[in-house]
Amino acid sequence: MKRRHGVAMIALGSLLLLAGCNLPGKPTAADIVHRPSNNLDPVALYRQNCAGCHGADGKLGPAPPIGDPVYLAIVSDDTLREVISKGRPGTPMSAFAQSEGGMLTSQQVNAIVAGVRQRWGKPDVLQGGTAPSYVARGAGNPQQGMAVFNTYCAGCHGANGAGSDKVGSIVNPQYLSLVTDQGLRTITIIGRPDFNAPDWRNNLPGHPMTDQEITDVVAWLAAQRPAGTVTASAPAANQAAPGQSASLKNVASGTAESRHPAKQEVSGGQQ
Repeated sequence: MKRRHGVAMIALGSLLLLAGCNLPGKPTAADIVHRPSNNLDPVALYRQNCAGCHGADGKLGPAPPIGDPVYLAIVSDDTLREVISKGRPGTPMSAFAQSEGGMLTSQQVNAIVAGVRQRWGKPDVLQGGTAPSYVARGAGNPQQGMAVFNTYCAGCHGANGAGSDKVGSIVNPQYLSLVTDQGLRTITIIGRPDFNAPDWRNNLPGHPMTDQEITDVVAWLAAQRPAGTVTASAPAANQAAPGQSASLKNVASGTAESRHPAKQEVSGGQQ
């Protein structure tokens, strides 16, 4: 009798142990809440931290189209990391790195940069050509810049940049107070293809803008800012684009881009 009782108890214990593996209410692996800092999914990180301004697919947002392949062809990974980590003081682009008061670890910042390049970068986007440098190679000439503007830009932006039936004013004082020289340069190079604004190759079909012409037109636009305006600036340590020499890294005076004024006359620069 005792032997049967013992066998029954062992059997019951075994059943309870087996049942314990699937007890009602026991959390599954999918139910476990992971630390936010452990999330290294680049798509999820972009959606949570970037899409609100830069658009779900890196375009059609109020901020620069960081999913634009031309933009990714001229900007370096170091610059992207710098922008995401430290933001752009004086613009809506805030710092996201934990070291700067944000929420992202350095590994998460790296994941976003790698994800953006993997999803939207196109190695052949320049079609064998050479893009203007991300940062200016030297000072621009405002007088020459006005002539450049009339040649390449006035067709859409109107005489002296005051606007037309196509787009708003690009010399609006509020707009120019919010965008840096680097922001103007970047938009001049990459355009806003998501808003049908051409890049530097297609403002005048068959006649792409030269690097110096871009520098000059930015100098002319900068000269239209209200007196005493101080635009946001950013560290110049890592501004060289892929393939550029380190000697070019310290030329930039600021690095915030802005939304193209074709869709919004006044906008803060970000990327």
